[in-house]
Amino acid sequence: MPRYNAPFEIHVHGDVPLRADVTYAQIQEALKPLWTYAGAKSLADGATSAYEEEPGIRFDAKDRMLQVCWTITGDEDFRQALDEMCMALNELTEQGAAIEVSFYDTEFDEEEDGDPEADSRDDFVMLFVGPNPAAIMQVQRDLLVEDVVHLMERHFDGAELGGVVAEIDKLFSDRFDALVNSLEIGRPPRGGGSSGGPGAGGHGGGRRPRHLH
Repeated sequence: MPRYNAPFEIHVHGDVPLRADVTYAQIQEALKPLWTYAGAKSLADGATSAYEEEPGIRFDAKDRMLQVCWTITGDEDFRQALDEMCMALNELTEQGAAIEVSFYDTEFDEEEDGDPEADSRDDFVMLFVGPNPAAIMQVQRDLLVEDVVHLMERHFDGAELGGVVAEIDKLFSDRFDALVNSLEIGRPPRGGGSSGGPGAGGHGGGRRPRHLH
C-alpha cells in the first residue's frame, strides 16, 4: 500500500548468504517487518519495488542468496522495521553481510521555492547481519579496509599499505577480544546487526544519488 505524503523514499540494498537449511517460510517470517510495512499480506505480495527496473526482494535458491534491491515510501518509523528484520535475519545467515539503506528526502525535492540554504534530511545507514559477532565484524573490517585502501591509493602504492591494513586488523581484533571478555553484545542505537561503519551517516557531504548501484 503506497504511503501518500510520506517524507522519504527508502531504498534497501544488499545480498545476504543464507544457511542451506533455511526455508522460504523462515525467510518470509524474517522479512515480515518489511512487507507488512509496505501494506502487503505476504512476502510475494510485498517484494515488488516502487521502481519497475529494480528486482525487489528475491531469494536465489541455487546460491542460497537473499537479494534485496527494493524501494518503498515511508517515514522514520521504518527504522524500527529494519531493526526487527535484522534481528530475525541474523539467525538465518550463513555469513556476515552488509545492507545499505538510503533515506531520500522527497519533501526537499518539492520545496523548489524554499530556503536555498536549507539542508535535505537525506540519510544513509549501513546495517550488518550475521550468524555471530565475529562474522559481522569481518564484514565491517573488509568494508573499512576497502574504503581506506581506495582512499590512500590516490597517494601511495598499494604495496605500501600493508601496515595500515595490519593496524585496522588489530583494532578489530581488540574490539572482538573486548566483546568476548565482556560477554555482552551492546545493542546499536539504530539498525539490526550493527549500524554505522563505512559510509554511515548521510549528512554533510551533499545529497547522495537515489540509487547507489
